[in-house]
Amino acid sequence: MTTTPNALGDGATAFGAAMEALPLVAILRGITPAEIDAIGDLLVEAGFRLIEVPLTSPDAFASIARLVKRVGPAIIVGAGTVRTIAQLRQLVDCGGRLMVTPHGDVALIRAAKALALHALPGVATPTEAFAALDAGADGLKMFPADTLAPSTVRAWRTVMGDALLCPTGGIEPATMEAHIAAGASGFGLGSALYAPGASLADTRQRADAFVNAWNGARRR
Repeated sequence: MTTTPNALGDGATAFGAAMEALPLVAILRGITPAEIDAIGDLLVEAGFRLIEVPLTSPDAFASIARLVKRVGPAIIVGAGTVRTIAQLRQLVDCGGRLMVTPHGDVALIRAAKALALHALPGVATPTEAFAALDAGADGLKMFPADTLAPSTVRAWRTVMGDALLCPTGGIEPATMEAHIAAGASGFGLGSALYAPGASLADTRQRADAFVNAWNGARRR
């Protein structure tokens, strides 16, 4: 299988190193501060280096702050479903370094970069994608991926050079290879990876399945 170059960032930075190690963003929607230690440890042991706590989760900033202290600087912890600049400031205050959004708000992207955050905004069209990149986005969350087929990834890749393309939404281990072959740089992984109430053993099994699928597709 032939893949295209990926925009993985400066390898000297923590973000670049995280992307080089494993460009899979673990999305922990619905997690609570009481669960974050065990789930965070599990994901790090499985190889994850990018972890997102959506702000729709209970007491999300407390979970982010707790996880940041626990995993250290090699792991990039951030917030998802970010919609306001006030939320960006809260993210910085609790030590988060990554902003993920469901939409391509260019003002929010610029504000995130001004606060030295990595920005992974959600986009669904080339117009949104280029506007986000021009605003300073570090990569593009192609969302929702279950409506953006691998053929869309391939078409975007032809005009977006080495931009980081991260399909998110509905991704399963079995669907990753087709997206990678089309030029995907990485993925955002939601309920197929973590679901509130799932056992640690089940979550670890899912985490390993995604890591193995990524590594296996890249070797082929």
